[in-house]
Amino acid sequence: YRLKRQMCLRDSLLTYHFSADYLQRRGEFRNGHLAGAWAAQGRGELVLGGTTGNPPDSAVFMFDCADPSVIEAFVQADPYVQNGLVLRHTIVPWTTVVGDAAHTPVRPE
Repeated sequence: YRLKRQMCLRDSLLTYHFSADYLQRRGEFRNGHLAGAWAAQGRGELVLGGTTGNPPDSAVFMFDCADPSVIEAFVQADPYVQNGLVLRHTIVPWTTVVGDAAHTPVRPE
């Protein structure tokens, strides 16, 4: 993983905001969603992903990718998006400054 990270330009965060009936409907589309996520992880694009909240009302995905079109392609191919479980999404660059995997580490002086 560390070797891949040295070639990367920056991290990005993808956030999904779910429909009110997400939990009731996700079962039908979950395998397709997870297959796409694991495929993106296998290509070195997706680092981590998962839901937030209890019960979940959103999800956050960390991408190791400087090109937002790669992330947008992931979104458009996702069965959760195609079937209305995701009401909206955002893609933002994430400047990582703390941790061994940070792209732009900043240490105290």
